[in-house]
Amino acid sequence: MKETCFRKNALNMFSPIWIVRRGFWVAFLRNLFLLFVLTGMIGGCSSKARENIIDKEVENLRNSLNNISGKYILFGHQDDLAYGLGWKGIRGNSDVKSATGDYPALFGWELGNIGDFENIDGIPFDSIVSYIKLAHTLGGVNTISWHARYPVTNFNSWNLTDIDVQSILPGGDNHGLFLEKLNLLAGFFHRLKTPEGKPIPVIFRPWHEMYGNWFWWGRSKCSDDDYIQLFRYTVDYLKNEKKVSNLLIAFSPDNRFNSEDTYLERYPGDEYVDVLGLDDYGDFRSGRLDLVVIKLGIVSDIAKKKNKIAAFTETGSDKLEINNWYTSNLLQVLKANDKTRNMAWVMVWRNRDSEHFYVPNGQHPQQEDFRLFCDDKMIILLDEYKRLK
Repeated sequence: MKETCFRKNALNMFSPIWIVRRGFWVAFLRNLFLLFVLTGMIGGCSSKARENIIDKEVENLRNSLNNISGKYILFGHQDDLAYGLGWKGIRGNSDVKSATGDYPALFGWELGNIGDFENIDGIPFDSIVSYIKLAHTLGGVNTISWHARYPVTNFNSWNLTDIDVQSILPGGDNHGLFLEKLNLLAGFFHRLKTPEGKPIPVIFRPWHEMYGNWFWWGRSKCSDDDYIQLFRYTVDYLKNEKKVSNLLIAFSPDNRFNSEDTYLERYPGDEYVDVLGLDDYGDFRSGRLDLVVIKLGIVSDIAKKKNKIAAFTETGSDKLEINNWYTSNLLQVLKANDKTRNMAWVMVWRNRDSEHFYVPNGQHPQQEDFRLFCDDKMIILLDEYKRLK
């Protein structure tokens, strides 16, 4: 019986009606297949377009910094839009603008204490997002540092108690606690978008001043091998696992090096770094401008060899106790030679209050010196940077 039915159905497959139906189903399946293909292509193109938008924004920033290097130097200020001497949280305010009539070209921000409501400087993280968006809208460059708490104890960056960096690296007992911090970072970076949804490129400067002994990732508590693994894992996880694609990465030692070899002792590798920097306060305090020139020259030489951007990532004179520091110190070292002129930017630290500030206000006797520094043809504030772009 089953065989008879099978033969009957098999014969019906070649009947005129079945052939018509078969043609319908063949056409239907063909069109369905084409629809899937086209949908995949469109989806693929949309995904690729998003990647291209991200890559383009980052590459535009990289190209812009490369193009000005050797000709001009952007001036930057930490937390410039967030607060200053005698004010806090007034939208559009800036101590640099109050002194010069223009904003800095580069704006520095800090992600220490991420996961809390406010960062280590008392700025709500929601506000930092808003300030970064504002700086980008104005046409400026954003750079971000991270004074990270040690993930196990949650103590601040400067507390060196009970540190075991290996325990937070892959395979360590506390690796999961480190991932929690990186996930918070990734979530923050993903929030940095324009109103049109385009990602805002930023320069991320993690694990800075690594040759000193004041941070838990410094020489006293973290070996060179562990530091390199820490840096590489941070970048790999953010970019590859969390798909954070709007970052240029800066490697910025303190001033404890005296040669290319010692500068590179903790270097994580060319594939992990876009910017080579220097953080130097101490050589100014000791009056050794010659050492600042030498170290900026080392950074410039390495950057040229490795096709990286060179920058003076942090400096300043706290409370401007060095007389006419901007023109007699900073401008002198930046204009010392072709190597020092190769810095893409220089950034001074923040204006917390009258006991801790780096940019003079209107009543400070060194305001005119600061104006003279900013008026130099090599030093670029925001309006000039926008014209150059």
